[in-house]
Amino acid sequence: MSSYKNIKKNLSIEEVYTCPVCYHGQISAITLMDAFSCNFCNHIFTADMARQSLKIADSSPALSWKWNGKKWKADHPQVEWNWAIQLLAVGFILLPTTLIGLSAYFFPPIPGTPLCWLPIFWTGLTFLSHLAIIVNIVIDYYQFPVKLYLKALVRNL
Repeated sequence: MSSYKNIKKNLSIEEVYTCPVCYHGQISAITLMDAFSCNFCNHIFTADMARQSLKIADSSPALSWKWNGKKWKADHPQVEWNWAIQLLAVGFILLPTTLIGLSAYFFPPIPGTPLCWLPIFWTGLTFLSHLAIIVNIVIDYYQFPVKLYLKALVRNL
């Protein structure tokens, strides 16, 4: 019986699938079209049955997904996130933060001056801004549409 669940199914107009954008809704075929729509986020997808793929039709970033028989995979060139890339990302976050923090530690402001809080604030701001850059790169790589996801959540609340 468990081997039945491991059978990969081809993308079909007659089936219902989990939405690759919001992961909450289900996409089903639109009548008389090779297209799908989600019942949660209301996005429309064009289907390419030969390539087993979907492309979002109602959004400016041209996001696409391939059906592997069990779930959706982002359809973009695969770059391996090896240890060197991860080390560079951590270095990009920690090196500037450490430099700012060390300068604030070795050259502290005079206590009680109007801007004595600025070095600690600047260190935190450096960390958060570099972290935001790395998070944005990861979101772009995995093609996770944050705006569309949040818009769908707000619409359904």
